[in-house]
Amino acid sequence: MGTNVWMYGVMIASGISIPIMAAMNAGLGARIGVPASVTALLIVGALASAALIPLSQDFSLRSAVSAPAWYYLGGLVVAFYILSVTALGPKVGVGTAILCVLLGQTLSAALVDHFGWFGAPKSPIDLKKLIGLCLMVAGIWLARRTV
Repeated sequence: MGTNVWMYGVMIASGISIPIMAAMNAGLGARIGVPASVTALLIVGALASAALIPLSQDFSLRSAVSAPAWYYLGGLVVAFYILSVTALGPKVGVGTAILCVLLGQTLSAALVDHFGWFGAPKSPIDLKKLIGLCLMVAGIWLARRTV
């Protein structure tokens, strides 16, 4: 892990927050409707993120305008994720929803790394990674299996 241990801690905290966010989103969606709740959540998130822009050394209007337009489609992915968890989490259960998301994230992350998509460093799927992925799938299935 080296000298950047704090980065791993932040990512673990991010992972911890996802099921909490899913439960909060589901509650808000039940009260004001899924599309309205997701819109409200994205506005709050946009305002919180915008407040951090002055602290960023990397941001410039020039870099924002010159970035490939398709990079901004990630916003659609965020909206899809929040909409799906908000709408379906209460129906399948927050635990099941998050474990399914985790499975999807794990599999797509392996493909992104394997092929180096979107500028990610290439890290080929070898036998060890394939076994690890299969164990994660089995673990998710066992964790959510009802007797």
